[in-house]
Amino acid sequence: MIIRRIGLTLPAVLLGWIAVMALVMRFSDAAPAAVVVMPSKHFMSDLPDAAVLARGRFTITLISDASGFAKKLYNAGAWLVLPAGLTGCLPLPRTATSGA
Repeated sequence: MIIRRIGLTLPAVLLGWIAVMALVMRFSDAAPAAVVVMPSKHFMSDLPDAAVLARGRFTITLISDASGFAKKLYNAGAWLVLPAGLTGCLPLPRTATSGA
């Protein structure tokens, strides 16, 4: 019974998280970069003014200073755009500097 609940809940939570991230990227320019999931073959030729940071088998990570960047990526043929480079809710930990 518990395994069945986990089996049903975990995919729902994962899909909800992806949906929230996609909405954040679509309606704000808060993320410094974007990950395009499963881009089309012609996506790179229709790419707006952006720099490619990384390219994987199923993703491309891009960066741009243009406003409405996610909208431009969707117009270029992106199926799903997720934010990249966000620091999250918690502040970054300070690194300890050692004195000699």
